[in-house]
Amino acid sequence: MGRGKSINLFLMDGTATGRIKCTLANWTGVAYKIPRTELEKCKERDDLKQSGVYFLFGISDQLGDNVAYIGQAGARKNGEGILYRLQEHKRNPDKDYWTEAVVFTTSNNSFGPTEISYLENRFCKMALIANRYKMQNGNDPTPGNITEEKESELEEFIDYAKIVMGTLGHRIFEPIDASSSLINVVDPAEDREPVLHLQTNKAKATGKRTNEVVRCQEIGPKKLKILTVTDKANSQ
Repeated sequence: MGRGKSINLFLMDGTATGRIKCTLANWTGVAYKIPRTELEKCKERDDLKQSGVYFLFGISDQLGDNVAYIGQAGARKNGEGILYRLQEHKRNPDKDYWTEAVVFTTSNNSFGPTEISYLENRFCKMALIANRYKMQNGNDPTPGNITEEKESELEEFIDYAKIVMGTLGHRIFEPIDASSSLINVVDPAEDREPVLHLQTNKAKATGKRTNEVVRCQEIGPKKLKILTVTDKANSQ
């Protein structure tokens, strides 16, 4: 059984649908959840002028799928950083799909080009493996060259970021693939949910009840499209 975590959520606008600042005990990271319509309110925040990694979340106009884009922003000589990059995306008609951003930076301004390149690469790979969102990244980000000590430090940052991201309503790093959730059980003795089986002359399926609502829609005799209702709600 995992240890409990103490997470601080600050509702910056006094509402659950506004801007949210998230921190954890013993973590130098800082996360922000910012609705697209509230970007202008963040102009005076110094930590959003730093380097960091950001996520853009929305829904595809064509298919109605959850979509996401992951990018990095370095601090510029003119004092602009993450927020300036988000404002550029807001003005870009090719990225009209996103409705909110999640930003990761640090309280001590310790991220440089090497750190944000590594984090962007790892976050993209994790999101692609989870396959819960349609990724809008056109290029595969490079991880850069880091020492093993720095890699260990950044992997610890990623562990905390995964917790924060789920807390902020986006399960982008958690696979929805049933086979993954059935196989990767840490302790079978603690997993009390029965595995369900269905087999006909045309199909064979295995499933298990989880803590999220999933709807399966048949789109052909041999294929099902899995729609996660909880993620749809979070993106709207």
